[in-house]
Amino acid sequence: MGKDVIVACDFSGRKETLEFLGELEGLNPFIKIGMELFYREGPQMVRELKEKGYRIFLDLKLHDIPNTVEKAMTALASLNVDMCNVHAAGGRTMMEAALRGLGSGVGKRPLLIAVTQLTSTSQEQMERELLIERPMKEVVASYGRNALKAGLDGVVCSPLEAPGVHEMCGKGFLTVTPGVRFAGDSKGDQKRVTDPAGAAALGSDYIVVGRSITGASHPRKAYERCIADFTGLKDR
Repeated sequence: MGKDVIVACDFSGRKETLEFLGELEGLNPFIKIGMELFYREGPQMVRELKEKGYRIFLDLKLHDIPNTVEKAMTALASLNVDMCNVHAAGGRTMMEAALRGLGSGVGKRPLLIAVTQLTSTSQEQMERELLIERPMKEVVASYGRNALKAGLDGVVCSPLEAPGVHEMCGKGFLTVTPGVRFAGDSKGDQKRVTDPAGAAALGSDYIVVGRSITGASHPRKAYERCIADFTGLKDR
C-alpha cells in the first residue's frame, strides 16, 4: 500500500467544500470528512462526494458502549467510505463491535482505524487531566496493540509515535497521522507535529493535512508540494 496524503475538508458546509475541491480538480485527492461537515450536511454530503469519485476518510471517532457503536457502524457501512474510525480508549470489546457493524455493508469493508491520543494532547496534559502517567509513545503503542488484537487495520497517532506503533504492531499495521504541516506554518491547537517529509521519514503510511493546504493562498500548489514532500514523487 503506497503512501498518500489525506486532505482534511474541515469546512462549515457544502458550498465551501465544493469550492475548495474545485481548486484540486483532476488530482483526485483522498479527503477527510469530519464532525463539523458531517453534522451540518449529513450523510448526503458523503454520498455526493463518493459519486464524484473521491476516496473518503469519515472521521467521526465513535466512542460509546459496544452495542451502540456496532449499530452506528452498521448505519455508516451503507455510505461506502474508504476509511473510518473509533476511539481506542473504548476498549477491545467496543472495537470488535465496531468491526462487526462495519462488516455488515455491501462490498469491500472500509479500513477501520483507532484514535490513540489526539495530536492536541501533550504529555503534561495526559498526566494531569487524564491521569495517564506512562510516556506518550508507550501509551500510543499499547493502544495500537489493543486495536491490532481487536482486528483493526491501524491507528491514528502523531507521526512521532508511528515508529513505536510499527515496532509493536508490525509494518503492515497502518499509521494515519494528523498533526502535519509545512515548516513555518502555525501549529494552531496541535502539540505533536512535524512536516510531510519528516512524517515520511518516521514511517507514516498516511498523513492528514488540513490548514497547510486548505488555508493556503494556492491550495493546488500546496497539495502538490505536500504529495511530493511525503512520497518523494515530483509529479502527481
